[in-house]
Amino acid sequence: MRHRHAISDADWDRIKDRLPGQPGQHGGVAEDNRRFIDTVLYVARTGIPWADLPERLGNGDSQWRRFDRWTAKGRWDPILAALREPDLDTLILDSTAVRAHPCAAGTKKN
Repeated sequence: MRHRHAISDADWDRIKDRLPGQPGQHGGVAEDNRRFIDTVLYVARTGIPWADLPERLGNGDSQWRRFDRWTAKGRWDPILAALREPDLDTLILDSTAVRAHPCAAGTKKN
């Protein structure tokens, strides 16, 4: 069962091959990349301190050190780029839903 703060299967498929620790790469194979991504999402969405992570997400200090290493190495940029929706390059707001005070529209003062 996936938790509500966990990455969706579709999003995981979009990023899993971009993460470090793949077989054949230098260093160890990261078998828990998905749990780590779930941990980062959990912290981001709940605002919980790393030290207070639920046991199912691992040791908070270890997870924070890994997050800090990935940040220092720029690993998040390609991950976020893969998750970014391409349709959001342009965002158009419907002005009928944006409310402004009448004087902002140039009406004369009484």
